[in-house]
Amino acid sequence: MAFRPAGHANLDLGLSTEVEHRLDSAGAFFVRAAPALAFGFVLALGSSAGQTFFISLFAGQVRVELGLSHGGFGGLYAVATVSSALMLLWFGRLADRMSLTTLSVLALTGLSIACLSMASAQHAAVLVAALLGLRLFGQGMLSHISMTAMGRWFERERGRALSVATIGYPVGEAMLPATVAVLLTVVPWRNVWFGTAMVILVVLAPLVAILGRMTHERGLDRPQSLDLSGDAKTMRGWTRGEVQRDLRFYTLLPAVLAPPFIITGVLFHQVHLVATKGWSLPEFAATYPLFAAGATAAALGAGFLIDRFGALRLVPVYLVPLGLGLFVLQMGNAPITAALLDLRVGLPSQLAVLSAYSLCCAVVLGLLLPRLKHR
Repeated sequence: MAFRPAGHANLDLGLSTEVEHRLDSAGAFFVRAAPALAFGFVLALGSSAGQTFFISLFAGQVRVELGLSHGGFGGLYAVATVSSALMLLWFGRLADRMSLTTLSVLALTGLSIACLSMASAQHAAVLVAALLGLRLFGQGMLSHISMTAMGRWFERERGRALSVATIGYPVGEAMLPATVAVLLTVVPWRNVWFGTAMVILVVLAPLVAILGRMTHERGLDRPQSLDLSGDAKTMRGWTRGEVQRDLRFYTLLPAVLAPPFIITGVLFHQVHLVATKGWSLPEFAATYPLFAAGATAAALGAGFLIDRFGALRLVPVYLVPLGLGLFVLQMGNAPITAALLDLRVGLPSQLAVLSAYSLCCAVVLGLLLPRLKHR
C-alpha cells in the first residue's frame, strides 16, 4: 500500500476517485455509443468528395481539358455551390421526415453518381451538374445528416459526440490530398473520380447501413432531447419561420458563416496562392497534415469545452485563431507561413463547426431559444 501522510489521505483519495470516475464515464460513453459515433464519423469522412479541398485537387486538369480560365472555373463552382445551398433548404428537411440511415444511403448514392458525372464531363454544363451534385450530396447532405444525428441522438454528451464525428473531416483532409497526388501520377484524373464513386457506393454506403442498423438495435437513435421532465416537457422547438423572424438569429450568422466563407476561398484558390507567394506545390501540400492535426486537436478539445461552457460562450472567441492565421498569411512569404496558417485555420474550423452545430441543435431541439423567447 502506498504511504500517504495522514492529513492528506482523504484529499488524495477524493481526487483519485473523481478522476477515475470521469475516465470510466468517458470510456463507457465511447463504448456504448460506438456505432452512432462511427455513423457520424463515416458520413463526415465521406463528405470529403464534395469538399473544396478535394475538388480543387483536380482544378488544373479540369480547366485544361474543358478550356476554362481560373475565373471561369471559379464562376461555375460558385454557381454550383450557391445552387446546392439553396436546394439544401428543401433537401435538409428530409432529415426530419426520413430515417437518417436511409437518407444517408440515398445521399451517398447521389454523391457516387455526381463522381461518375465528373469522370465523364466533357462540357461545361455537365461539369456544373456534377459540381452541383458533389456540393449538394457531399458537402451539404452528408455533413448535415452527420451533425443532425449527433445533435438528435445525444444530449448531455453532444459536444463529445460532435467532436468525434467531425474528426472525419480532418482525417479526409490529411489522407486524400496525398493519395490523390500519387494516383494522378499513374492514372488519368477521370479514373480517380470513377474510383471514388466505386468506393462510396461499394464501401461507404453498405458500412453506413450496417452502422445505422447497429445504432437502432442499441436504441441509440432515440432522441435524448425527448427525455425531459417537469416544466421542460412543455418546451417546444421553434419553427423555421419563428427562427427567421427573430433578430438574434441574424446576429449569430456572421460568426457562423465567416469560417466556411474564408476557408473555402483560401482552399479553392490554393494554386494561385502558392504561385503568388513563390512557394512550390509540394511545399504547400506538405502542410495539409498540419491542418488536419490542428483540426483534430481542436475537435477533441472543443467537444469537452462545449459540454462544460456551452456553445454561446465560445462564439465570441473562436474566430481569433482564424484572424491570426490570415494575418500571418498576409505578412509572411516563407514556406513556414503555410504551416502556421494551417495550424491556425485548422483550429477555428473545427471550433466553428462544433460551436455552430451545437448552437443550431440547441435551437432546433428547444434547449436555447425557448428560454430566449421569454426574455
